[in-house]
Order: sequence, then C-alpha cells, then structure tokens
Amino acid sequence: MSSENADAGTQPEEPQESSVWDVVVVGAGPAGASAAYAAAVAGRRVLLLEKAELPRYKTCGGGIIGPSRDALPPGFELPLKERVHAVTFSLGGRLTRTRRSRQMLFGLINRPEFDAALVESAQKAGAELRTGVTVQRVEQHGPAVPDRRTVAVVLAGGETVLAHAVVGADGSASRIGAHVGVKLDQVDLGLEAEIPVPATVAEDWAGRVLIDWGPMPGSYGWVFPKGDTLTVGVISARGEGAGTKRYLEDFIGRLGLAGFEPAISSGHLTRCRSDDSPLSRGRVLVCGDAAGLLEPWTREGISFALRSGRLAGEWAVRIAEAQDAVDARRQALNYAFAIKAGLGVEMGVGRRMLALFEKRPTAFHAAITGFRPAWRAFADITRGTTTLAGLVRTHPMARRLLDAVDRRSQGRAGAASREPVAEAEEKAVTSEDRV
Repeated sequence: MSSENADAGTQPEEPQESSVWDVVVVGAGPAGASAAYAAAVAGRRVLLLEKAELPRYKTCGGGIIGPSRDALPPGFELPLKERVHAVTFSLGGRLTRTRRSRQMLFGLINRPEFDAALVESAQKAGAELRTGVTVQRVEQHGPAVPDRRTVAVVLAGGETVLAHAVVGADGSASRIGAHVGVKLDQVDLGLEAEIPVPATVAEDWAGRVLIDWGPMPGSYGWVFPKGDTLTVGVISARGEGAGTKRYLEDFIGRLGLAGFEPAISSGHLTRCRSDDSPLSRGRVLVCGDAAGLLEPWTREGISFALRSGRLAGEWAVRIAEAQDAVDARRQALNYAFAIKAGLGVEMGVGRRMLALFEKRPTAFHAAITGFRPAWRAFADITRGTTTLAGLVRTHPMARRLLDAVDRRSQGRAGAASREPVAEAEEKAVTSEDRV
C-alpha cells in the first residue's frame, strides 16, 4: 500500500485510511495465525504475511496439550493424527516403564495441516493472507513512515506496507524480534526425523509415546506416532551438536528403526527469552518464538505460541486505535504485563524444573515412574487441568524441592540431604502402571 497524490506535481498527502492496515502480522505459524485471528475477529483490517507457501513443514514434535486446545479459535477442529493414552519413560534406554491413562493425555498433529487450518480460521475471520513474501525490516521513523501512528513494513523488492500496529511472529530467527531487541537466555538444538513405518510397527506405537531422558544435561528424546509415520527427535543445549546427532542416531538404532529411511530429517534451534527481554517497541509487538516464548524445560512451544499470539492480536488492536505514542506505549506495556503474569511465570518455573532435571535426571525419572503423585501431575499438565506454575503453587512438596534447587544453585546450601524422591531411584523397574 502506498500514499496517493491528489494531483501530479504536488507533495504526497497523508495516506488514506483505506491504504493503511490496522494490523500487519508477520509469520503465519501458530502464533501469527492466532494473532491475525484475534485482530480480525475484532473487526479490524488485518494482513498476514508469510515468506513460505502453505502448507510447509516445520521441525516440531506436534504435541497438542491442554493449554493449546484451550487457546484455539471457537469451533476449531484439531486435525489429530493420534490420541495419546500412554507414555513410556526410559533413562538412556534403561529402566523403562509405561504409564497409562483412561483419559486422553494429549493429541498429536502434523504441523503443515495444523498451521494451514489455523490460517484458514484467521482468513474466515476476515484476515487477508499473502504468502511468498519476505519482510526485510520494519521502520517507525523516516521517509517511509507518513506519521507517528503508522509503521512501515518493508518487503524484499522494495514494496512498503503500512500499518497502525505490527505483530512479529516470524520464528526464532525473527527480523521483527531483532527490531524490538529481544534478548535470549537459553538456546537449544532439536534434531528430528519423520520415519514412515510398516503397519505392524505403527500398531505397536498406536496411542503411546516414548520419552527418553538423554545422556547430556537437560537432553531428552521422543517418539510421537502419527498414523504410519513416527516422529523421532532429540533436543539438548546448543554447543553439543555432535553429541546431539550421536544421541539421535543411537536412539533410532536402539528403537530398532535404523532400517527405515526417514522421509524428512531436520534440525531447529529453540530460543528462550531472558527475563528482561522486551516484548514491544513503539507500535510493534512480538509473540511466540519471535519473542523467545516457550517452556524452558520441555521446550514446548505450541501452547506458548497460541496463547501469546492471541494476546498480541488483542493488544495490537488497542495499539492500532491509539492516537498518540503515550497511549500506544501504555497498551504495549499492558501486553507485556499480560504475558509476564501468565506465560512468564510458567517460564520461570520451567527454568527451575530444567535445573533440577539437569542435576538429577535419575531421581527425576524415578519420581515420574515410581511416585504416583508425580505421574498424576504430569497427566494434569498435559491435559491442561493445571500448569507447571499451578503445580508448584498448590503442591508443597514440589515447591520445597524447587526451593532446594534454588538454594543449591545460589551456593547457600551445604551438603544436600537425600530427597524423598531420590529414594525411588532403586524402585524404577520395567513395568506398566495404569491410572
């Protein structure tokens, strides 16, 4: 969109309102599609920009937990490939135990289908989609910006799109995040293979996932079944690239899947924001991976993307309506407060859980496989009846355990006494348990 001249030879007039979008969203993943839906359903003119053609593949396990389901648009039908009722846990391939649930724990989706369905919901709400478009930068000052209520989104090739508010949802290597000044506190490398398997193998995995606590601090692997394909992946801290690749190869071999050719092999960096990282700059907000919003322990990002995207879309509407910089700033601060009060608290607990897991993975495995309340807590979190933050708030034992980890990490504790959860280490055996 560009300004129009009233007459040849005259200076450009202020852009007509019809030439300026209320909200432009950059990135059509779960965060961007949610933001576009939230802004469009409020009756605003919304443009959703995506550099790829849809549908497109994303490296992602595809687990849809309770908070993700709760954040979906009304009436959205999840394209589930599998409903999970059992989880097999192992510690480096040892001490294997399967926990079962009568109720569904979570669902599994293929990202191309899921993302495309979310975008379709945004379009039905009134958002306009443009694919194959690369955003080079955003400008809030300078000759491309006609007034203080407008942001210029500059595309590859030189085209400029004008908006009263911009939402950056363009992934973990976000250009919009760089504009805002997002700061990252934790970077991890995830490697994944999509492995087609025969019906006999797929049947063995139906309704069941595997989580394996890995050999490097904070690492773990997973097997997520999706019909005739198994999504097999591992994740660990960046800087352990060779070890992470070796872990995936060993993991696939140990599972007896080395003889099957992956349809897709991919890698991806996940990035968590630091506590003081900004979430806005002027009339520009960031959400999802672009803001570094994901759970630090499991690195689960879909629910964070959906929830932060919805909030970003809602607050972008308010910023678009702001008549001056003071009001726009107030609305942006309200958005940041909403994020930090909810997702920020969950991330804080996730960091503490990761610290505990890094120090004592064996004890952690023993607890979740041999201590019924720990398994129930896991099931409640995946179903969405509680969150990590809610768990720590309502369970004194969990709170005491994390407080002890905090004291040790700060160097204020002496020799640690043996935690009750550690006593279960010897009790973890190969078996099944149903709850």
